Amino acid sequence: MRLRALLAVLVTSMSSPVLAADPAPASPEAQWQAWREKRLKNLQREDGWLALVGLHWLAEGENRIDGLPGTWTLQGGKVRLAAAAADGWTVNGAPVVSRVLLTDRADEPDRLRIGTRQLVVIQRGPKFALRVWDAASPMRTGFRGIDTWAYDRRWRIEARWDAFAAPKKVVTPSVVGIPEEEQVPGRATFQVDGRSYALEPTQEEPGGPLFFVFRDQTARKETYGAGRFLYTDLPKDGKVVLDFNKAYNPPCAFTKYATCPLPRPENQLALRVEAGEKRYEGH
Repeated sequence: MRLRALLAVLVTSMSSPVLAADPAPASPEAQWQAWREKRLKNLQREDGWLALVGLHWLAEGENRIDGLPGTWTLQGGKVRLAAAAADGWTVNGAPVVSRVLLTDRADEPDRLRIGTRQLVVIQRGPKFALRVWDAASPMRTGFRGIDTWAYDRRWRIEARWDAFAAPKKVVTPSVVGIPEEEQVPGRATFQVDGRSYALEPTQEEPGGPLFFVFRDQTARKETYGAGRFLYTDLPKDGKVVLDFNKAYNPPCAFTKYATCPLPRPENQLALRVEAGEKRYEGH
């Protein structure tokens, strides 16, 4: 998602009325600051990664889970909740006792609520799980921010974009051991201190942003050991802008209940990327 802080500019003239000029583009630093503020707000949402408190994988058939009243039945690739009215589950504010639940693969998955908690069924490969958030999570209520490097324009790099004739199908590993098949539309090649490096992004859908999962030589000591994420705008005129100042920690840097993708070998850089977010506390 692109974030723009727009500046209003007025142009005056002795022979013409006051006119509103086109908004001037914000500086890269201002764009980064706006992006960062939104990033921190999203983390602290009631359904943000800091509030994630559970991930319960379902077996085929009936499942009962401590702390989540009712029966969760997985059958034929569908998950059904059967509960008592007294259990207190709601969907969109309405009480629910029996329902086949739309997963996170749907445009609008069913979001169940009970007390300070909310739940969504997720699908990863052929497996299904219940993902649970709690607005009262100590991780959320005790959040103190994330350390970062100061913005550095040297790490806002214009890379050459080489589109593949057809998207390349790849298998991306994950922290939960369930690989995902994804599409790689091309390769971004860039230089740092005279040396050439390359990264391959995935793309969820044609026309969508590019998503880079990478690991560099700051991992473990200064940055999260498994790697970091970076989104970019679509390439233009054979170039793509890699603003590593916007490299950020994956959800699994905050919680053991995430299902983060891991960098493929092509995206493990023999380079120290001293930009973006650093490790979060003890993770």
